[in-house]
Amino acid sequence: MDWYVLIHTYLKKDNYNNVITILIYLQGDFQMISANNVTYRVGKKALFEDVNIKFTEGNCYGLIGANGAGKSTFLKILSGSLETTKGDIVITPGQRLSVLEQDHFKYDEYPVMDVVIMGNARLYEIMKEKDAIYAKEDFTDEDGIRASELEGEFAEMDGWEAESNAAQLLNGLGIATELHYSTMKDLNGSEKVKVLLAKALFGNPDILLLDEPTNHLDLDAIAWLEEFLINFENTVIVVSHDRYFLNKVCTQIADIDYGKIQLYAGNYDFWYESSQLLVKQMKEANKKKEEKIKELQEFISRFSANASKSKQATSRKRALEKIELDEIKPSSRKYPYIDFRPDREIGNEVLTVEHLTKTVNGVKVLDDISFILNREDKVAFVGGNELAKTTLFQILMGEMEPDAGTYKWGVTTSQAYFPKDPTSEFDNDYTIADWLMGYSPVDDITYVRGFLGRMLFAGEDGVKKVKVLSGGEKVRCLLSKMMISGANCLILDEPTNHLDMESITALNNGLIKFPGVALFACHDHQFVETTANRIMEILPNGTLIDKITTYDEYLASDEMARKRTVYNADAEIADDEAQES
Repeated sequence: MDWYVLIHTYLKKDNYNNVITILIYLQGDFQMISANNVTYRVGKKALFEDVNIKFTEGNCYGLIGANGAGKSTFLKILSGSLETTKGDIVITPGQRLSVLEQDHFKYDEYPVMDVVIMGNARLYEIMKEKDAIYAKEDFTDEDGIRASELEGEFAEMDGWEAESNAAQLLNGLGIATELHYSTMKDLNGSEKVKVLLAKALFGNPDILLLDEPTNHLDLDAIAWLEEFLINFENTVIVVSHDRYFLNKVCTQIADIDYGKIQLYAGNYDFWYESSQLLVKQMKEANKKKEEKIKELQEFISRFSANASKSKQATSRKRALEKIELDEIKPSSRKYPYIDFRPDREIGNEVLTVEHLTKTVNGVKVLDDISFILNREDKVAFVGGNELAKTTLFQILMGEMEPDAGTYKWGVTTSQAYFPKDPTSEFDNDYTIADWLMGYSPVDDITYVRGFLGRMLFAGEDGVKKVKVLSGGEKVRCLLSKMMISGANCLILDEPTNHLDMESITALNNGLIKFPGVALFACHDHQFVETTANRIMEILPNGTLIDKITTYDEYLASDEMARKRTVYNADAEIADDEAQES
């Protein structure tokens, strides 16, 4: 490449940032990709405003932000699939960028192996052009020369190892060898996701952009991906709602807030803890400054009229003028306050389940299920048998009758339920405040609005109709209902669906502190690991595994359990995209 011509072109456009980028590259500091004065507007709203950020080699960046902040949008801008309103995306010359595609049907007519190798577009082009030349019946001298050129480039790109490398990626993600030469349309949804991920990873790309890469992956595949990214030496930028994953792979956090992006060293938990600590420290520092200002003001008022102390007062006044309160710019993120407080302490007898059996649509989802809960149990129902979990919860809440068996709640218990599908709860014309009033033990609108405020329904939000609420707002309403109930036994069926990471963190902390019994199903690994002291899994045949252990210990003890569990963030992604659009 003629660097002089490129630099001259950018100088003519007054694009000095790009010039600097090239000069840095030529000096050997391999910056990989940067956003220079990037602004992106959706209508009148600026999603990003004059963003300047550099993503460098050897780091894995977790791109975080509240729902609607523009995480997926920024990845699209970096990839070139979205044009900026202003500013430039600069990639170090000669570097190859790879993106995890989201269209699971795009390659249905192609063989799996071909799709993976397409991850390196130039290599795939060479392979197809070679095949076309060698297939000719009238092979000319020109064809021979062209074939020779292609063979040279093919060898330089490690083309002879392409299928072997692709197979290694597929095997690592759990795609069986017999499927490697199948057509994509013959694969199920989870397998297609894995192939598209292998395509993104193929050929050691210089820059890797991943949007929700763990979605629809089983835990074995996620563990393999974590290890791959930990050992990956180039640049990775990833968006994920999976906090556990971000903590494993990220070396840097890129936080989107106020239309800007700020870089922080460390993983997600380090960012969260340090950001909370920083706000606390700034508040304390300002408090001290306020005390100092007050002291000086009192001195000035007392002694400014006293001739003997006028010099002192003048000095204090000057000192006062120099004290500036640090402006704490609170994050645009809003953390709900989730605190489940039981009205009464739970007794020793909590729940006894004996020989529960249930068949749904001809499939036995519960087969002779028995267990006894203790007064300090927090039970996570894990694994891929979603219908069985929901069925059990509905039976325990009296919404469904078992085919056989019994269950009995202790006399000191009271229950609150978070259903997986709450549609019927909101199929009415109530406002949020009126809806919650129907569940309040206290007939006082101020009391009810206090619980709504905890869940970020402030001011006029209380008069919104419940039937027009977003998925995330409905979840927050249900959590308000559970808090106001004062129940000492909570049953939650996938409560983190539709929630942003801030709300997930708040719910996670609220359940950890909860002094009662909890039964819950949740796909958030960190949520389960930090909350549950007992793990139950209903197997595909309807039988129960019940262990007093942590989630990580359970997974370590059972290889098949990792394959049966699949991470799913569809709901969160849908909410994010809806808000960003």
